[in-house]
Amino acid sequence: MTIQDTIVALATPSGSGAIGVIRVSGSKAIDFCNPIFFSRSRKSLLEQTSHTVQLGLIKDGDRVIDEALVTVFKGQRSYTAEPSVEISCHGSYFILNEVIQLLVQKGCRVANAGEFTMRAFLNGKMDLSQAEAVADLIASDNAASHQMAMQQMRGGFSNQLKELRQELLDFASLIELELDFSEEDVEFANREQFQNLILKIQKTLQYLIDSFAVGNVLKKGIPVAIVGEPNVGKSTLLNAFLNEERAIVSDIAGTTRDSIEDEISINGIGFRFIDTAGIRVTDDKIEGLGIKKTFEKIEQSQIVLRLIDSPSLFNEDSKTPTLESLKTEIDKLKSEFSHKPILVIANKLDGLTGDQKEVLQLEFDDIHFISAKQKQGIGDLKEKLTSLVDTGALQSQDAIVTNARHYASLQAALKEINEVQEGLNQGLTTDLLAIDLRQALYHFGEITGEVTNDELLGNIFANFCIGK
Repeated sequence: MTIQDTIVALATPSGSGAIGVIRVSGSKAIDFCNPIFFSRSRKSLLEQTSHTVQLGLIKDGDRVIDEALVTVFKGQRSYTAEPSVEISCHGSYFILNEVIQLLVQKGCRVANAGEFTMRAFLNGKMDLSQAEAVADLIASDNAASHQMAMQQMRGGFSNQLKELRQELLDFASLIELELDFSEEDVEFANREQFQNLILKIQKTLQYLIDSFAVGNVLKKGIPVAIVGEPNVGKSTLLNAFLNEERAIVSDIAGTTRDSIEDEISINGIGFRFIDTAGIRVTDDKIEGLGIKKTFEKIEQSQIVLRLIDSPSLFNEDSKTPTLESLKTEIDKLKSEFSHKPILVIANKLDGLTGDQKEVLQLEFDDIHFISAKQKQGIGDLKEKLTSLVDTGALQSQDAIVTNARHYASLQAALKEINEVQEGLNQGLTTDLLAIDLRQALYHFGEITGEVTNDELLGNIFANFCIGK
C-alpha cells in the first residue's frame, strides 16, 4: 500500500439499491475517470470546475455501462485533501462492479479498509482522534452515540489536548534549554508557572479519564439486567420494552435458561436489556448454570431491575418468597452492588388491591408498579431509566472520551504528569524532569497522531469499512 496510488472503492453498501456511489482518490483520479465518462455537455472532466456535477455516460469503448452523475473535487478541496471523483451510478451490483473494474484497468488500485480516511489524516485534514470518530459516527445507532461521535469529529477533547500539549511543549523547550546551560546554573522555566500548568493538565486529564466510564457505556449501550424469580414476568418485560416477541414467554418455571440480550434507544440513549434466568434453588444443572450466569450479568450491568411478582407476595399458598424474605434479599443485593442502581419493579399491577399497593410502597422506597403483560407503567419506567444516566457532558457539549485507546493514553499521560509534579516538589534536577516531560508529550501525541507508527495506523483503520 502506498499513498501515491490512486484508489477506488464502493462508498455505499454493497448489494442492489437505487444508487451506488464509487469513490476515486489520488493524484490521477480525474485523469483515470476522464476517458470513461462522456458528459451530456461534452465537457471533459479535466475542464470541469471543482465541486460541480455532470450528467453523462460511463462507457467501455463503444459499450455503454450506465448513465451517471460525476462529481469532481480538484486540488486539496476534498475529503482526502487530494484530487477526487465520485461517480453516482444506478445501484446494480453488476454495474458498480463493471465501473470499478474499468477504473482498475485504467490504473486505479482497489482501496483498503479506511484508506480514504487514513489519507485525510496523513494529509492533515483531521487528527487521528477525529479520524477514529468517523468510524464511530458510521456505527452510531442512537442519538447519544451520534452526538459523541460528532463532538469528537469536530475536535472534541483533541483541541483541548493540543492546547495543553503546546503549553507543555513550550515549558519542555525551556527545560531542555536549561540543560544546555547547566554549568551556569540558570533557570529559564518559571517554576511557579510550571506548577500551575501541571495542576491545570492534571485536572483536565482526570476529567477526561473519568468521562470514559459514561462515554463507553453510552457508546455501546447501557447494560440493564432484568432479575427475579421464575415466572415473575422478566421475558414479558423484555418484550414490552422491545415491543416485539423477542423472548419466549411460558407459565413453565425455568423457561429462560440463558441470558437474552437486545438493545433499544430510549430518548436517544441506547439501552442493552438482558433477560436473565430466574433466581431460585434448583436441582436442574442446566438451569443452575443459567442462574450462575445471572449473577455474572448483574456484575456486568450498569442498572439492575429487580422484578417481583407482587400479587404472589400476599398469597399464602404461593411458592415465591414471602414479603419479609424478599425485602431481606433485595437489601442484600443493594448492599453487595451498592455502586449501581437497583430498581424494585412490582409486576402484575392489575392483580393488586389498593391496600396491597400501599403495603409495598411502605416496604420498598421508590418502588415502580407495572403490568408487563398489559404494558402499563412501561413509559414511566423508561423515563426513570433515562433519568439515571448522567448525560450532563453531552447536554453541555463538554468533551467526553469513548475510545479505549484514548483512555489508555490519557492514563499514561497523567502518570507521567504526576511524576513531573513529584519531581518539582522534590526539587529534582532538570535532566530528570526533562525525561518525564518527554514521556508525557509522547502520550499526548499518541492520541492526536503527532506520534504514530504504521502498525498503529494499520490497527485503527483496519476496523473501518471499505470506501471510507
